[in-house]
Order: sequence, then structure tokens, then C-alpha cells
Amino acid sequence: MKEFDLIIIGGGVAGLVSASGAAQLGARVALIDKTSLGGDCLRTGCVPTKRLVRSAKVASLLRRAGEFGIKTGGVEVDFPAVMDAMRRTQARIAENDDPERFRRMGVEVMFGAGKFLDPHTFEVNGERLKGRRFIIATGSSPVIPSVPGLKEAGALTNETALGLKSLPASIIILGGGPIGVEFGQIFARLGSKVTIIERQGQVLSREERELSSLLRDYLAEDGIEVAFNTEVKEVKAEGGVKAVYTRSLSPSLSGERVFRAEEVMAAIGRSPNVEGLALDAAGVESDARKGIKTDEHLKTTQPHIYAAGDCIGSFAFTHVAEYHAGIALGNALFPFFKRKLELNAVPWTTFIDPELARVGLTEDEARDKHGKVKVYRFPFTSVDRAVIEGEPRGLVKVITDKKARILGAHILGPGAGELLPEFTLAMRKGIPISDISRTIHVYPTRSMGLKRVADEYYKERLFTGWFPKASKALIRRGR
Repeated sequence: MKEFDLIIIGGGVAGLVSASGAAQLGARVALIDKTSLGGDCLRTGCVPTKRLVRSAKVASLLRRAGEFGIKTGGVEVDFPAVMDAMRRTQARIAENDDPERFRRMGVEVMFGAGKFLDPHTFEVNGERLKGRRFIIATGSSPVIPSVPGLKEAGALTNETALGLKSLPASIIILGGGPIGVEFGQIFARLGSKVTIIERQGQVLSREERELSSLLRDYLAEDGIEVAFNTEVKEVKAEGGVKAVYTRSLSPSLSGERVFRAEEVMAAIGRSPNVEGLALDAAGVESDARKGIKTDEHLKTTQPHIYAAGDCIGSFAFTHVAEYHAGIALGNALFPFFKRKLELNAVPWTTFIDPELARVGLTEDEARDKHGKVKVYRFPFTSVDRAVIEGEPRGLVKVITDKKARILGAHILGPGAGELLPEFTLAMRKGIPISDISRTIHVYPTRSMGLKRVADEYYKERLFTGWFPKASKALIRRGR
């Protein structure tokens, strides 16, 4: 039986970062995945979908070429070529996740479905491995809602949609969360008629309501219909199309409605991958919906076993999985350090166009938690670079406490995900919004939007209340 200092289960971002770090620190490491390295991010998540987002953006820009004085003679989308380009992008990035690269580091890489036999023994392909420490990083999978007829109708998920050979003429997407709106815009811009069915009253229900409302209008500009406060009752295959039977959940609206399209896609979220690991045999507590139970050190209910990434059921983002990996690895190999998670400033972005990025609390959340807060806004219609590039849609919104410390920052606009880290760092370090105002930002860049929203803090202090009168007196006195 082979023995290891650390056995890592799952070859996604959290597993790869953990394996690389452990090997470089001199640990004997085994890395196990069911199929291949790279995880959901490479195979069915961030990498392929963001390439499709880019292709859809190019198609949109070409249709708008006249705004820039360019004549194109029309736009024709070659869907198979779009998908081929996506796969080439995957292949290029997959080079970083080549198993041989990790084997050269000294990591023993194995493929196959495995399970725990006891707290220190993991079996894969009939081979038993003994580990002093473990990190479970098995990721998550798309949820298929228990709607009658949905599976039988052949509903797509974000994974199977990437295998489409031809562009559907029409598609109904169940769920207006990040996956639903990203794929909705992709399909719409490539040429599909898109309908999104959402149970809540807004798309991206976790996001700032004000920005979500703006986004709803932007989706409509792409021809996307969104049915809000709507519940799916049944899905049927009828006459070569898929019929989605719904009922209204709105008190002001009643009745039922049937939507029909060539394809139906389920995009209501993801669930942690915990089945089949025999976690009970290892003494690790888990829940099919909530994932593996961990503490603030990412330790499970078994002191030598840690978990990281989507499988613990919160903040299912690649960048958070990478952050988890650093915490879990350090605590697993050097438990006397006991690093804690710091989750007060977790950023994320929904990669629609324009992007919607967030860190911290929404305005409603901030008022519930802190009572009196300040809210500052600045539109991209007044950000010169956005106007120059023909991308003036969106808004920067920042919520602060009475000491001007940032409680939440929300950006709906071009390149929002690239702009957000300035606010994230400010939150993490307790830097007040006034410091961002006093920081020189390059002109003309989109980052001027961050400075301008921060300038609103000084406008409020200097040009309202008692100060304007006092300043006039001081100016006259100084003559």
C-alpha cells in the first residue's frame, strides 16, 4: 500500500493548486480525479463559456459597426466554427493542467472513481492509498429541477449545451441566475430566440436590485424575453418542439402560459459533488445540498481531512476555490499555523455584456445590518472612456458606513470585473472611499468611474449643509 503525506481528491482548481503547492514544499502527494485534470472551470465552466461570451460580443459589435463608421455587409454566425474556436481555446489553456506537468513535480496523478475505506485509506481502481492528510476538492454539478417531463424532454445544462452541433432556433432557459443570463445572451447574440423563465422578480436575485433592473432592460435590447415570478409546472415534447407549461406566482397576475422552443436548458444552480465518496466511512459529515461541513480553517469533522472549493457548498467560484486551496493546504501540512478564512470581501462577476461585478453588501443588506448608510452612484454615461468606446451603459454604486468605509461595491458596466479589485482591496484593508477619490487615476480609462463615484463623497461634504457658507467666509477673509 502506497503512503502519502497528502492525498487530494479532485483535479479542479482547488486540487491543482493544492497539489502544486504541496509538491513544491516537499510533501509526498497523490492527486486523484475521475476523468481529467482542470475541473469544471476548464471543461464546462469559466474557460469555454467566456470564450462563447467573447464570440457573442464580437457578433454584437459587428452588428453595431455602423456606429463606428465601419461597413460590414451583414453578419453571419458560423456556429460550428464558434464551437471549434472554443475547443481550441480550451486545449491551449489545458496545457497548464497536463498530468505530466504535475508528475514532473513529483505528484502521483491517478484517474478513476474512488472512495474512503476508513479515515486514512482511500481506494481508487482497486488500489488502496494511505494518507496522513487529505483535501477533498470534488467540485459541483448542475442541478436538474424535479419538473415533470424535464429530463424526458432532453433538457440541456451548462455542460451539455457546450456539445451542441448546431445553433437552436429558439431556446427556453429555466433560471435567471448567472448561468442563465450568460447563456441567454450568448444564444441571443449568436441568433437564437431566447426566453428566460425566473421564479423571482428580478434576474440575478442575489445582486443589487437597482443594477439588476438596468440589466433587465439591456437583456431586452438583445431580444431576450424574461418571464418573472413564473413557476414551471411541466415540460413536454410536442410536435418537434419542447413545450414548457407555467403558472404565474405574481399576486397581480394570474393564469397559466405555455412557452415553446426547440431546446430547453436548466440553469437553476449547482450542487456539491459528495456522492460516492463513502464519506461516512471517513467520519466526514456532509449533506447532499449543503456539501461537506467545514470550520473556519476548512477542517471537516475529521481533524486530518480538509475540504475546499465548490464541494463545501458556498461561494462556488473558481477564484474562491483557489483561495480555499491556500488555506486548506497550509492548515493540512502545517496545522499549528491555523489560517482562517476571511470572507468579508469576496468578489464575483457575472460575465454578461455589460458585466455585473460585486463585492460586499447590497444597499438593502447594508441597511439591515448597519442601519444608516451612505450610497454613492456614478453612471458610465459620464465616464469618457466608456463613451469613446461606445459602451456607456451601466452604473457604479458604492455603499459606505458613517466613517466612509466601504460596505459594498457594485459595478454594472464595461470591464466591471477588471475594475472591481480596487474596491475589494479597499474593503479588505479598511480603506475609506475618500482615499480612492484622492488617488490619481489614469485618464481616459474606465477606472475614472471609480474615482468619480468616490468624488461624490466629497461633493456631498463640501457642497451641501453648512460648509459652502463657511467656505465663502473663509475665502473672503483670506483676500
